[in-house]
Amino acid sequence: MAAGEVDNDPSLELLAWMGVSLAEAGADVIARSDMIDGRVAAIRAALDESGLESTPIMSYSAKYNSAYYGPFHEAADSAPQLGDRRGYQMDPPNVQEALREVRADAEEVADIVMVKPVLAYFDVIRAVRVRTELPLAAYNVSGEYAMVKAAVARGWLEERRIVLETLTGSARAGADIIITYHAKDAARWLRE
Repeated sequence: MAAGEVDNDPSLELLAWMGVSLAEAGADVIARSDMIDGRVAAIRAALDESGLESTPIMSYSAKYNSAYYGPFHEAADSAPQLGDRRGYQMDPPNVQEALREVRADAEEVADIVMVKPVLAYFDVIRAVRVRTELPLAAYNVSGEYAMVKAAVARGWLEERRIVLETLTGSARAGADIIITYHAKDAARWLRE
C-alpha cells in the first residue's frame, strides 16, 4: 500500500470501535462521515454485539467531493495533509455511483441514508428518494450557509425567504431530514 492511502480493513475495525464508544457515551445516532467500504455493516455488527441494537446508523451514503465544504475545512483546518478527497468522495457528475452507494448502505442495514451537499444535488436527493424507502437526510453544508450569509450581509437576499426556500426545496426533492447550519433560525421562523 502506498503512503497516504487508506487501508480499508483495519479502518473498519477502528470505525466499529468508535461507533460503540460513541453509543456508550450517549450518542443518539452514529453518523460516520468517512467513505470506507463496509463501514455500516462493521458498525452495525459491533453495536449489536455490544447490546446497542437500537442505536441507529445514519450513513453518509452520497458524499460528493465538493467545493461547498470550503468554509468547514478552513475553520477546522482539515484540508488533507496528503493527496485529496477525490480518492474517496464522489465525483460530482456521477449520479449512478451515489445510487450504488445508497443501495450498498441499505444492504448493510443503514437506518438513514444521506446526500451531501444539497444545492447542486437536488437531482441526487430525488433519485435516491425514488429508489429507497429508508429515511433520507440532506446535509446543507458550510459553503451553502456561508453563501447565504454573505449575500444577506450585502443586502442581495432576504435571509428568511432564501433559507426557507432552500430547505423547502430539499424536502420537496425527497429529504425526510435536513441537516443545516440554519437550523435554529429556521426553527424560530417556522414557529412564528
